Amino acid sequence: MDKFNAIVIRENNDQLSFQREMIDLSMLSEGNVIVRVNYSSLNYKDMLAFQPNGGVIRSYPMIPGVDFSGEVVQSDDPNFVPGDEVLLTGYDVGVTHTGGFAEYARVPGKWLVHIPETMSMREAMIWGTAGFTAAMAVEKLQQLGMNDPKSRILVAGATGGVGSVAIALLKQLGFQSVTGLVHSGEREKIARDFGADHVITSSRLDKDQAPLTTEKYDFAIDAVGGEVTSQILPTISYGGSIAVTGNAGGNQLLTTVLPFILRAVSLVGIDSVAVKNDKRQAVWNILATDWDITDQLQVTEIGIDDIPDEVAKIQAGNHTGRTIIRF
Repeated sequence: MDKFNAIVIRENNDQLSFQREMIDLSMLSEGNVIVRVNYSSLNYKDMLAFQPNGGVIRSYPMIPGVDFSGEVVQSDDPNFVPGDEVLLTGYDVGVTHTGGFAEYARVPGKWLVHIPETMSMREAMIWGTAGFTAAMAVEKLQQLGMNDPKSRILVAGATGGVGSVAIALLKQLGFQSVTGLVHSGEREKIARDFGADHVITSSRLDKDQAPLTTEKYDFAIDAVGGEVTSQILPTISYGGSIAVTGNAGGNQLLTTVLPFILRAVSLVGIDSVAVKNDKRQAVWNILATDWDITDQLQVTEIGIDDIPDEVAKIQAGNHTGRTIIRF
């Protein structure tokens, strides 16, 4: 453990640079558990971490990577002992606390979750932050009434990490009318391969539509945000709900109160960063059992040196499915 590999982002005169470096434990943030990282994954938030003014990293140098799975090698936390297989998503990892794009991570034990017995470390990162977020969105919509297999469900950002997992999960749960929203026609086949029953492109959304239009969908999982959310709201049926998980399309929401007061539509936010650990463990337990779809997901496995190229694909909008990093 004297020296090990990590991706390090540095800032010099407002310019960012990043490369693989050999570092030691002194460069890791403080924590009472050290984990030998086996896998991490790539998420939209990771791409932002590599961008100047991306709004993710607060200080430099920083090791990015908002999630990881691995094996405990040293612990001063009574809940973890060497040999435990653990995972981490969210909190401040890869933001203000050195993250998962390294062969070792040092974190507070209270941030860690025990990987369920029936889940491997690789499977934990096939889910990763994106899959965990998708599962949280599906669970929330079920609580809000999404229980009829014939419910019409829209998934915005259908070929990305959150969207692709959400589609596969919805189909596993028996929903029969899942529509994927993609940004271009060339992505239609990809969304169908992920399991979407129907696919529409963003050009089909009316940018100047009335506050309320035809009720096309009962529920929606929106990983895009911004204008897309504004365009989806008027199409949700009476008593329906939208779960918003991301802001790739922007932060602004332009709408009226009419969908809420005339159709009783619910707009709920899904946060996967600050979820309490008892809730996290419960979600991961169901992902390892009743909701296990990891063998159905499109997964690309890369090494540490491939990270910059894959980040560039996300930035260009050419990334699909889940990408995991093996260390």
